[in-house]
Amino acid sequence: MPQIHGCDAFRVAMPRGRRPESVLVRLTGRDDAVGWGEAALSAADPEPVWADIEERMGPALIGLDLERPEDVSAAAELGCPAAAAAIDMACWDLWCRARGLPLAHALGGTRTSIVTGSRIGPEPLLETVVTRVNQVVGAGHTRVTMAVRPGWDIEPVRAVRQAYPALAVVADAGHSYRETPEHLAVLEGLDGYGLLAIERPFPADDLAAHARLQRRIGAAVAPAVGDLDTLDAAISGEAGRVLDLSAARMGGLTAARSAHDLAYAAGWDVWCTGTGSFGIGQAAAVALAALPGVTLPSEVSDPAGGPAFVSPPVRSTGGVVGVPYTQPGLGHEIDLARIERLATRRLRIPA
Repeated sequence: MPQIHGCDAFRVAMPRGRRPESVLVRLTGRDDAVGWGEAALSAADPEPVWADIEERMGPALIGLDLERPEDVSAAAELGCPAAAAAIDMACWDLWCRARGLPLAHALGGTRTSIVTGSRIGPEPLLETVVTRVNQVVGAGHTRVTMAVRPGWDIEPVRAVRQAYPALAVVADAGHSYRETPEHLAVLEGLDGYGLLAIERPFPADDLAAHARLQRRIGAAVAPAVGDLDTLDAAISGEAGRVLDLSAARMGGLTAARSAHDLAYAAGWDVWCTGTGSFGIGQAAAVALAALPGVTLPSEVSDPAGGPAFVSPPVRSTGGVVGVPYTQPGLGHEIDLARIERLATRRLRIPA
């Protein structure tokens, strides 16, 4: 079993002024085995993420005999979800590499390839929305998630549906609707366009509103889920039928796998969403998406055209990403030299 000897962390930003940032974690074990994890900073305050790793989680790992990846759960509880996800991911990678096991196999994956979807943000013009969706479809993706908001909902969805009658479309509402007659009429109107799902329609803590909407519409409701208790409550309250599964939101692969099992047993559909822009979070999402209950196209591929930090890059070809079963761990080599060159902050435990 690997014993954790060291923990390195790197705060890395994309080169040439691109905004995405991540904290990358590298754990070192016996016989120089390593494991990598990634915490995206787009939705997280970087200082607490860094402090959790530097002051609490990193020191708690040193000397730990990692008999199972789940053994890190006590240390992961010392940090916020983003930091816990990076540490947990790195422990799974280290454990698998030390045993020569592919991560997807260790998690219980059964798929050899992942069908991909993509997500587009708010666009100012209908023509721009259709152009963006055209790019997604042209890249081979078979599902698109598009942002909607009050006042920007029916028209863009109608435009996309007219251009692509058979495309699987998800409307991500970003928690921006309320149970008013006007908003409910809009959500029911969106349902008339054959949506796969309406994601995050109401505030995250109002599962009862999600359940009432689910009874009114044919599309699946996808509530925001960040922990197992919330998922259990959503299932028991019939507050949806689809889970957007993210290791970053769940606090790691261990919790994400348990969430998959819970949703799968309840008959919910699942898609996976990767995290970060440096390939490590995407590679972990590919392994997670290999689980049998992940029934819908997943957002797991790196954007084409950017710099690659993992080899081979996690890229979709014709709307498909292969699951690496011939290499241990994440199944990708990590470009440590490039990460070190781009790091704006780094730490090593022990120093």
